[in-house]
Amino acid sequence: MKKLCLLAVILFAAVTVQAQDVVKFAPLDASPVDIVYFPSRSIKFKKTDTPSSSIKVIYSRPAAKGRVIFGDLIKYGEVWRVGANENTEIKFYKPATINGVAVPAGSYSLFAIPEKDKWTIIINKELDMWGAYAYDESKDLVKITVPVKTVTTPIELLSIAFTSKDGIANLVIGWDKTTVEVPITIK
Repeated sequence: MKKLCLLAVILFAAVTVQAQDVVKFAPLDASPVDIVYFPSRSIKFKKTDTPSSSIKVIYSRPAAKGRVIFGDLIKYGEVWRVGANENTEIKFYKPATINGVAVPAGSYSLFAIPEKDKWTIIINKELDMWGAYAYDESKDLVKITVPVKTVTTPIELLSIAFTSKDGIANLVIGWDKTTVEVPITIK
C-alpha cells in the first residue's frame, strides 16, 4: 500500500511538472507598462469609492541605459510614440481642451515630434498601433508645440506625471535630461 501511494505521488508530480512545461510565459519586458492618472489619487480603491479620474495615460517606460536619447535614439523631427512597444494611449473621462481645441471624452493615441528646443505633442484618433509606424496625420485631433525644459538630474526611465495649477492639468513627460509640459483644461 505504501508503495502504491508513493507511486501515485511520483506520477502526480511528473504530470504536474510536465503540465507546467506546456506554457511558456514571456519574461519581464525591458520597457514595462505603467499607468498614470489625473488627479493622481482619483482611481477606485474599493466598491464604495466613486472614481473621479479625468485622464489616464498608459505607456511603456524604456530606460536610457547610458544612451543618448533625444537626437540619437529618438530622432529629432520624427514622429515618436512617447514610449516603447505599443503607442501610448491617453483616455479622457471628461471633455477637455488643449490649445483651444475641444477634446471629447474618449481614448486616443499620444505622439510627439521632439526637437532640440521644442516638441510637437499630438493627440491622434487612431488606437492599437505598434509604435508610430502606421501613424496617420489625417487622424490628428490636436497638435500643440511646447518648449523643452532641461533638467540637471537625468531621468533614467521615461516618465509621465501630472501637475495641477489654477484648474489646469499639466501632462509632464520626462526622460534623460528633457521634460515637456502639456496644459490640459478639464471641462
